[in-house]
Amino acid sequence: MRFRFVEDHRTVFAVRVMCSVLEVSASGYYAWRRRPESVRSAANRLLLEDIRRVHADSRRRYGSPRVHAALQAEGQRVGRNRVARLMRRHGIRVRTKRRFRVTTDSSHAFPLAPNLLDRQFTASGPNKVWLADITYIPTGKGWLYLAVVLDLLSRKVVGWAMRDTLAQELTLAALRMAITNRKPGPGLLHHADRGSQYAAHDYRRLLARRGMLCSMSRKGDCWDCEYTGVAWRA
Repeated sequence: MRFRFVEDHRTVFAVRVMCSVLEVSASGYYAWRRRPESVRSAANRLLLEDIRRVHADSRRRYGSPRVHAALQAEGQRVGRNRVARLMRRHGIRVRTKRRFRVTTDSSHAFPLAPNLLDRQFTASGPNKVWLADITYIPTGKGWLYLAVVLDLLSRKVVGWAMRDTLAQELTLAALRMAITNRKPGPGLLHHADRGSQYAAHDYRRLLARRGMLCSMSRKGDCWDCEYTGVAWRA
């Protein structure tokens, strides 16, 4: 079993490191590899290929019961426990749905800016249009929020900040980093959603001090920020 683990993961970890951790000799592992493949091992290898194919075709939504049922429907005579064991051994798991976390609070009393960008996701040069957005990352210690400022022309992040809360300092820190890194001239168009972090007075004042034009997406229209939400996450 230990040699099998090393074999299954040798493209990920160094063989000698795994042998040391598992307290087996590297020479013993290589001797094991040189042995003729048993009938059972060959059958498991072929079955594993079919399991991975069915799992991939389901977009990783199938667990072992459904993978087993699909294989049986194809005419394969294989036990459910064997399928489950191979999937567990090789880390083939069901894709879990990402938990949804609201990052945009548009129910606020701050003044809103018009949609100056108007879905024109092009720029004539660097530091002409910046896009701002917030996303979230689940961690073992809770939610981590990430604010990003993206240059539209290069599609590169020019400013970012991370916090464990959605306090306004999160977006301000990302904007300050972008200003420090790029030192843009007046007239830059800054586009974001209608969230309170971007509509707040301190944020709008910083934009005004730097001569930036504030643009916000229309209410409830995700297409106005489609580029913002996709480009920098890719």
